[in-house]
Order: sequence, then structure tokens, then C-alpha cells
Amino acid sequence: MYCKCGRLPDARSVFDGMPHRDVVAWTAMVSAHTAAGDATSALELFTEMNEQGVVPNGFALAAALKACTVRSDLGFTPQVHAQAVKLEGLLDPYVASSLVEAYVSCGEVDVAERALLDSPVRSDVSWNALLNEYARDGDYTKVMLIFDKLVESGDEISKYTLPTVLKCCTELGLAKSGQAVHGLVIKRGLETDNVLNNCLIEMYSKCLSAEDAYEVFARIGEPDVVHCSAMISCFGRHDMAPEAFDIFIQMSDMGVKPNQYTFVGIAIVASRTVDINFCRSVHAHIVKGGFSRTKGVCDAIISMYVKTGAVQDAILAFDLMSGPDTTSWNTLLSGFYSGNNCEHGLRIFNKMICEGVLANKYTYVGILRCCTSLMDLRFGCQVHACVLKSGFQGDYDVSRTLLDMYVQAGCFTNARLVFDLLKERDVFSWTVFMSTYAKTDEGEKAIECFRSMLRENTRPNDATLATSLSVCSDLACLGSGLQLHSYTIKSGWNSSIVSSALVDMYVKCGNLADAEKLFDESDTHDLVEWNTVICGYAHHGHGYKAVEAFQEMNDEGKVPDEITFVGVLSACSHAGLLDEGRRYFKLLSSVYGITPTLEHYACMVDILAKAGRLAEAESLINEMPLTPDASLWKTILGACRMHGNIEIAERAVEKLFELQPDDISSCILLSNIYADLKRWNDVAKLRSTLVDRGVKKEPGCSWIEINGKMHVFLSQDGGLISLLTNLSKMLLFLLSPSATCIGRRR
Repeated sequence: MYCKCGRLPDARSVFDGMPHRDVVAWTAMVSAHTAAGDATSALELFTEMNEQGVVPNGFALAAALKACTVRSDLGFTPQVHAQAVKLEGLLDPYVASSLVEAYVSCGEVDVAERALLDSPVRSDVSWNALLNEYARDGDYTKVMLIFDKLVESGDEISKYTLPTVLKCCTELGLAKSGQAVHGLVIKRGLETDNVLNNCLIEMYSKCLSAEDAYEVFARIGEPDVVHCSAMISCFGRHDMAPEAFDIFIQMSDMGVKPNQYTFVGIAIVASRTVDINFCRSVHAHIVKGGFSRTKGVCDAIISMYVKTGAVQDAILAFDLMSGPDTTSWNTLLSGFYSGNNCEHGLRIFNKMICEGVLANKYTYVGILRCCTSLMDLRFGCQVHACVLKSGFQGDYDVSRTLLDMYVQAGCFTNARLVFDLLKERDVFSWTVFMSTYAKTDEGEKAIECFRSMLRENTRPNDATLATSLSVCSDLACLGSGLQLHSYTIKSGWNSSIVSSALVDMYVKCGNLADAEKLFDESDTHDLVEWNTVICGYAHHGHGYKAVEAFQEMNDEGKVPDEITFVGVLSACSHAGLLDEGRRYFKLLSSVYGITPTLEHYACMVDILAKAGRLAEAESLINEMPLTPDASLWKTILGACRMHGNIEIAERAVEKLFELQPDDISSCILLSNIYADLKRWNDVAKLRSTLVDRGVKKEPGCSWIEINGKMHVFLSQDGGLISLLTNLSKMLLFLLSPSATCIGRRR
């Protein structure tokens, strides 16, 4: 009596005064202490009972296991388990289910599974405890495997088991398994169970179709608010807004009053329609229903307006909220992270901070994207300071967004600092950082970055390999390119992006034979690969091959783009194909509707200039609709020396002086033309002009790859001269008669 009334001191007093305490009395005291939340004392009593020679029965064992469950006591549970096996207590379904629950509470799900499967008797409570624990851990596949064993065992399947299994079918997209469970529901006569019907609607909605889900809904005699809300969400998920709104309107006819989850669901449906009038109609219903100030519904309203682009409506709804939290601010801010509203987003973020609302990782990720869109590095650095102050510098998503912002803004020093502090470097982070080195012309560092990534066991993706191969192409680093090619073969890579990058690498490294072989081995060629081959032939002076490749591409039905025509026009220039070049230049716009770019004009100017049509080339530059850059006039200038045309050369240099006043190369070329024509006074006058302007020639630069490492040399490099001097001395010494030869020991 005292135990059941919760009066433990009185119960203990009576218990201690008993001359003979049997197993029933001990069990009552153990259970009472567990029920009172004192599982430690309960287990102490159970231990004392054993020490006094009282043999526990099934109720005592179950009571002890219940105390182990409350305490999650992994040390004591195996002891009780062993005693239960010894006393054959596991024949009692209550003891067996209590044992499973005890191991589950300790987090030993695998042990609980073995205990359940080894038990001579199994109850639905044991099965459910195990299934629910795997479901809580997100191990849905394991749930389905255990459920299969339950079906095979012939044990009774409880109606409380089926919702868990249906949820797992939904998460895993197992439509057939879900339908099989639906068959069990019908077989067991559980079609009227509200929880199961709701799970079935959700399963059919996500795994099959809205129509299948509606069939379940239509069979419910009196659907409640949960069923209606689930059906509204289902129609919304399948972009069936009118049907969702019909259910919403029918709710009043069915006498079902919407709750906040109903209104959240219909607001989400409205947000997908991008129909502002529909959204405002939903908002009116929410106000009428009295939920306009409910926190979750308010967030849904703001999100609805934000997603339809009605940011002013979103701001008005936000201003009517009482005490918006971080989630509410984030929802509002999400409408200003792109497009023309980014600057407004920065102001809202400032207001949020000034009002003392704590930002979370989603706030920082969003506002940093906003800074990236605006290229506002100053504000981005301020946000970075907030990130450091609030302790989010270790968060992966925040760090990755910071890295992207600094890279996009060209602030590579800060990008390096962020990258070095990353705790988890995934393939995206490595690829972004490699592209940073590529953009700063530090290709050798990009290659080393790729090797470091492999050493950290991070598997590259297509973008990583394409970036690495692009760096090898830019450096003409064939050795590293071959290593990358070997890696792709070893890893079984089969991607058109990587194949195109490999072809490009071989082409730019001058290995046309391997480029052709790789290209021919491919079953299908996309436009990128064709462009790579055509431009590669053009770059290496194989003009006729480039034109042939262009014809083959046309025969395959591939439509050329701007890059294709840059390649074929460049090929015509290298091969001196004047008429073909003119024809392709006309095809560019007349047949393919492509507006010529500066590169196309540059190729055509080069074709004309090399053919000696300098006046025609100059006219083309002057008449083109685009503003010519220096490269076009340099092309003219180079051809002027070849053909000895001083008049056009002087006009070209005047144009180049306007475009690049500090560039000395054009003046040197003009000086050489004067020298070729023996106009020495003009040579002297030009050099005097350069001296007066203080223009200096840039030092020459060369690089070479030795043992996989790039070495860069500049002309007039003092260190290089010293190195060569020492090498010369060593060679002279070795060649001198006085040098001692050391023979090999035999």
C-alpha cells in the first residue's frame, strides 16, 4: 500500500521490520524506488536481495531491468541478463522485452537485437522497442531488415509497429514495401486508424503519386485536421495548388477546423505558385482563422511572400510579428540574398544585429552570399569578424561560404587563411582553393594542392580534375598531366568533362598524337571536345586538319559556337587560307546567327594581314561595331614589318599608344621597321621619345619542369647568374687535367 501511494519512507520502515522478506516484498521495493525516479537505490536493493539468498522471479528480474533502463546502466544490465539466462527468466515475455528495452536505453542496439532474436519468447513490445530505436538513429534500412525478420518469425505484428515501418518506407522511397504494409493494414482491419492513414498518405505522396494518396484520404469516413493537413501538403509537393486549396475550402464543409499546421501547409503551397494574388488570399484566410500572429504561421507567411518575390509584403508581415526570433529574421533575409535586393539584405542584417538578435550559421551563410553577389568585400570582412566573435569559424558551411566570397573577390590571402582553418576539407573546398591558385597564375601550387588532397584521402570530382588538367595545360606541364591521366585510368573515370580536359592538356602540351588517340577512343564527342581538337590543330599550325575536323563535326550534326569559329578562323590564318577564312567569317553570322566577337575579328584581321591585305585589315578594324583592343593593332603592326608598310605601321602605333601608353613592344617593332628601311634618324628619334617617357622593357621570363617541379627564370636574375657562374667553374675544373678521377672499387 505504502509503495503504491508513493510513501517510500513508510514502506521502507515496514520492509525493514519484516522478520521474513520474500521475493514479492523485495520486488515491490525495487519497483517503488524505480517509479520514484531513484533507480540507483532500486538496483542496490536488487543486489542486497541476491546477497541474502532470495532468488528473483520474473517480476523481480523485470523490475531490475526497468531500473537499468531508467539509468541506462550498461554495467548492471549484462549482470541481470546473465542471471535471467541462468534462472530461465527469459521464458517470461515481460522479462525478455524488458531486457531488450534496457539494452536499447544503453545505446547497445546490436546487443538488443541479438537478445531479441535469441530469446525463446518475443513480444510486440520487444520488437517495437528495437524498431523504434533504429528509426530514431535514422537507420531505416535496418528497420526494414528487422521487420522482415518479424514477418518471418510469425510473431504477432502490432498496430504500433506499422507506423514506424511506413515512415521508413517513406524515407527510403520503398513504394512496393509501403504497399505491402498497406495490405497488412487492410488485412488487420485497421483502415480507420487515424495514425496509420496519415502515414499512408505521406508514404503514397512521397513514393508514388498524389492520386494514390488521395485514394487513401477519400476512404476515410470522417477525416480530421491531421488528414486534411497531410493531403494539402501532398498536393503542394506535387505542384497541385488548386487541389490543395479545394481540400482547404472543403474543411469547413466537413466541420474540420484548420490548425496552425494546416495554414503552414497551405502557405507553402501558395509559395510554389508564384501567384501573388493567391498568396494574399491565403494570407486573408490565415488572418480570418486567427493564426496571423502564431510564430510558425508568421514564418510561413514571410517565406511565402519572399519566394514569390513580394518582398514588401514580406516586410509588412514581418513588422506585424511580436518578438521575431532568429528563424524569422533568416526567413526574411532569404528574400534579399540574390538579384537586385542584396543591398537591402545588408541593411536588414545590420538591423537584426542592432536589435540584439543572435545570428546562427544560416544567417551568416546567407549574408555572406549576399556580400559575394555584391562583391562587397568590406561588409564581408565585417561579417567575418562577427563569425569569429560568435564562434562559427569552425562551422563547415560558414567557412566554405567565406572561402567562396574571398576567392570571388580576388582576396586570396584571406582565402588561404580560411582554407587553412577548415576542419573538414571536402572536394568542393579543395577545388575552390585550387582554382584560386589557377587564377593567380600559381599553377605549380595548384598541382601541389591536388596532391595534398589525395594524401588526405579526398576523392576528386570532375571539376577538380578539370581544374588540375587546365593548370597543366596552362603551364605546358606534360609530366603532371600524364600523372593525372594515369590517375583517371586507375580510378575508372569516365566523364566527358575530364576527357575534354585531357585532350586539351595534351594539345596545349604539344602532344597532338596522344590528343588524337584519346579523342578517337571516345564513342561520342560533345562540342567542347570538338572545339578543343579544332583549336589545338590551329594552335600548332595544322590549319588543314583543323578545317577537316570542322567539316567532320558538321557531318556529325554538331552546331558550332563562338569558340569553334575562333578555332577554324585561327586555322585559316595559320594555313594562309584567305578565301576559306572569308567564307567562315560570313557563315558565322549569316548561317549560325552568331554575333562576331573581338576574337573573331582578330582572327580575320590576322588572315588579311598575313595575306598582305593590310588596307583591308585596317578598314575592317575601323568599321567593326566593337571597340578594337590592342591585339588587333599589334597584329596589323606585325604584318606591316613583314610587308614593309610604314604608313599603316605608324598609324597602328599611334592607336597602340592611346590604348597602352606604357607598352614598349609596339615601339620596338616600329623601330625595327624603321631599321629595315634604313631610316636611322627615325630609329633614334623613337628611342629618345621612349627614354623621355621613362618606359622600360619588362624582363623576359622562362620556366622549365624538372622532376615534376616547375622552375621559373627571369632575365637579369642575379641569383641565376651566380648559379651559372658556379656551374661553369665546376665544369672547367672537371675538364682540367689536374682533376682527380676516382675509380670504382672492384
